[in-house]
Amino acid sequence: MLITLISLSTLAYAEGEKLVEVRIEGNRRIESAAILNVIKVTAGDTLHDNKTDADIRAIYKLGHFQDVQALKVVSDKGVVLVYQVQEKPIVREITFEGNKELTTDKLKEALEFRRNSVFSSKDLAKSVVKIKKMYGDEGYYLADVQTEIKKSSASELTVILKVVEGDKILIKEIRLDGNKAFSNSKLKGVMETKEKWFMSWLTGAGTYKEEVLKNDALLLSDYYLNNGYVNIKIGEPAVKLNETKTALDVYIGITEGEQYRIGEIGFKGELLDPAADLRKKLRSEPGEIFNRSILRTDIGVLTDVYGDKGYAFATINPQTRLDSDKKTVDMTFDIEKGELVSIERINIAGNPKTRDKVIRREMRVAESGLYSATGLKRSKQNLMNLGFFEEANIATAKGSASNKLNVNVDVKEKPTGTFSIGGGYSSLDGFIGQGSIQQANFLGMGLKANLSASIGGSSQTYALGLTDPYFLDTKWNLGGDIYRSERDYTDYTRRLVGGDIKGGYPISDFIGTFLMYKYEIKDLFKPSVAYQALHDGLPGSYPLGTTTTSSVYSSITHNNTDYRMDPSTGMINSLSVEYAGLGGDNKYARFIMDNTYFHPLYKKLIASTKLTLGYIKDVGQPIPIDEKFYLGGIYSLRGYQTRTVSPIDNFGGSIVYLGGNKEIIGNVELTLPLLSEVGLKGVFFFDYGNSFDDKAAIFDTMLMSYGFGIRWASPIGPLRLEYGIPINPRSIDSTSGRLEFSIGSMF
Repeated sequence: MLITLISLSTLAYAEGEKLVEVRIEGNRRIESAAILNVIKVTAGDTLHDNKTDADIRAIYKLGHFQDVQALKVVSDKGVVLVYQVQEKPIVREITFEGNKELTTDKLKEALEFRRNSVFSSKDLAKSVVKIKKMYGDEGYYLADVQTEIKKSSASELTVILKVVEGDKILIKEIRLDGNKAFSNSKLKGVMETKEKWFMSWLTGAGTYKEEVLKNDALLLSDYYLNNGYVNIKIGEPAVKLNETKTALDVYIGITEGEQYRIGEIGFKGELLDPAADLRKKLRSEPGEIFNRSILRTDIGVLTDVYGDKGYAFATINPQTRLDSDKKTVDMTFDIEKGELVSIERINIAGNPKTRDKVIRREMRVAESGLYSATGLKRSKQNLMNLGFFEEANIATAKGSASNKLNVNVDVKEKPTGTFSIGGGYSSLDGFIGQGSIQQANFLGMGLKANLSASIGGSSQTYALGLTDPYFLDTKWNLGGDIYRSERDYTDYTRRLVGGDIKGGYPISDFIGTFLMYKYEIKDLFKPSVAYQALHDGLPGSYPLGTTTTSSVYSSITHNNTDYRMDPSTGMINSLSVEYAGLGGDNKYARFIMDNTYFHPLYKKLIASTKLTLGYIKDVGQPIPIDEKFYLGGIYSLRGYQTRTVSPIDNFGGSIVYLGGNKEIIGNVELTLPLLSEVGLKGVFFFDYGNSFDDKAAIFDTMLMSYGFGIRWASPIGPLRLEYGIPINPRSIDSTSGRLEFSIGSMF
């Protein structure tokens, strides 16, 4: 058989010859069928160079070959066209050398290629750049990466990346030039980039990150614009190595200009309300320093004013005019209301467990109703306050007409069952273990079910309850509980068996009412010697034996916090009254007022204050001793032993805790994120308060304490660990303080 090989360049001289076969040679990993599938020339076709050129390009596009040639083979059967391919090598191994500060697994995240992938020099170059940036973000500004390619076979490679990390290079100094209105320290406080200090190993301060530094220029510009410097210019930050190449210096040039104040404020365009009424809604005031952030807020306020009237596409265009002589900024809000928009459909997704109606009843916009900006915001807040969802996103989409919108509600459910345990040790109770199982979204219907138990050396509590927050799909909530508890106190043991029926009605999204009737059978027994003596002397004031309580409890609560599971702003105010005397043996009236206020001080540094005032009054007979006020412990006065902050009587050298008919409890807390990504917070607190009888004025003696702790939304549930130290301890208190904790779990 005679075989002649002719290169592609000579094919042109043989055009028109009929091919008896087309085949692929040189391929090892890629099947011939996969290559033949992309070429056009087949057996029986005549040979043309333009067709073979197109086939070569098609084979290259597969991405697996570094060389492709077309060859003609002449045999006794005729002309055969052969596509000779050379496959790109495969990366069989990737190794790193010299890396100590960053793990190999971390560096692999920066690679643009993987094992058993086709080798690409471009991907290798991109990977080197990303690895250098990764080191730079950790402060290894001079880190270098060298690459070495080793052939392990004709078609397989080993890629070696050799890392020279060098020393950690941090920012030694941030030099600001041109600032007169604000000090260097003030402006540096605005920036995320910080200078190194002795705690940089822990805080990461001094690390240079290019994107962060560029954003710092924007932060500085915003700071000036929010303080009236409308002509501010911030130069692009320059970063230089110092002469010894041991640290970085950052240079930022600033041109401040003059400070401007707000001049006249006006409105034009399509006004739905009088200009004077719109003006009252704005935070900007003539004569005040111009603040771009407040201007943005005012635009949002006006947008919501129109949005709440159904004008979803209202445009608020603030037109500003600078008066360089007066150094003022005149502002005119040009308003276009657009079309009146209604809600066509509300679509809900992401709720395999929670029923649609549970979500729909929290919505503050309705199908066929007008669009409402505040209604949409409130709807999202309501959904998050349920505690059923990790996320609740509400977005609008075009409806069937230009004046109709669909509302898409996309939620991400989270576990709503809670299993919690807690424990502690004190001289009063010994070791106490507590546990509870709660389901806040029982059967996906929003029902709240509770089963709890507390078993300790001196106490036992069991409870079972169920509440429907939307009874019969109305706004009324209805529920009930049954419970049994027994606890050994210093002076007696109390056993309690009871049940309640409770309900409520929300007046608005922020104000709710609550009403409960309960019936309890109570037994006080095992008195101490001192308490028995007091009982024998005054049995009405120091009861023993079985009694019954039939009472009605009512409350009204105002809650406008931003997120009820973890508030950062807003208030909670409540007033409650309980009257016992609707039958039963025990008779009293109890009044409690509770006020809590949350306010962000700086970013995520949250301050909160709480004040509780309580008063219990006798109704024709002495108040039961166990119904009086006793303070102390993690939920009232930290640092003081539970239930020991109370008026006392000393009988025969033994203390009897009598309880007070008045109480005051105050708490001031500062919470700050320690590790936001894992939900770890730190808390500093100051507590004050006391329990008083009629012999003492309510502010006669105030016990105080301070302390600190951590609160962690851990993977196994919320953890609270706090240490309180009494400021003015009594003789029975430990001056070194008390440590208390609780921990829970989600399922």
